[in-house]
Amino acid sequence: MTSTSTINPRIVEGLYCEALVLSDEVRATFDLSGRIETTGGDIDALRIALSCEALRTTTRMMHAVAWLLNHRAYFGGELSAFQLRRYGKLAPDFPIADPDRMAMLDPAVRALIKATEHFYARLLRIDRQWRDDQRGPGPSAIERLRSRLDVMAQGAA
Repeated sequence: MTSTSTINPRIVEGLYCEALVLSDEVRATFDLSGRIETTGGDIDALRIALSCEALRTTTRMMHAVAWLLNHRAYFGGELSAFQLRRYGKLAPDFPIADPDRMAMLDPAVRALIKATEHFYARLLRIDRQWRDDQRGPGPSAIERLRSRLDVMAQGAA
């Protein structure tokens, strides 16, 4: 079965709106005003856990929004497919939340962090499929270059 690229301007716009809402929730959740003072336990460890996961989560969402903005620019004719392939990449190995730190956080904060991880994973799947579709059935650029080098080496011998 062949798959076709399902990414289009309408999907990108929907994901972009979802990313903005999720990003706003992240910003509001990690606003530290009063959160630590009302929570018992080891305050220093909680501050570290909250700071680390806040940084990781906001960075994840910034990458997601940047990816979506690049795709919006592509569909708007502001970026070529080559530029999008080169500069519009998501980090495939972006770290997930630390389980020990997650255990220290409120359930609502944990749920939000998990939601951002799932959203980012969705974008990774879409990006991977789009890149596979763009590559097409032919050999990759590296394979073509190796083939040309082999031909040149055989001609020199």
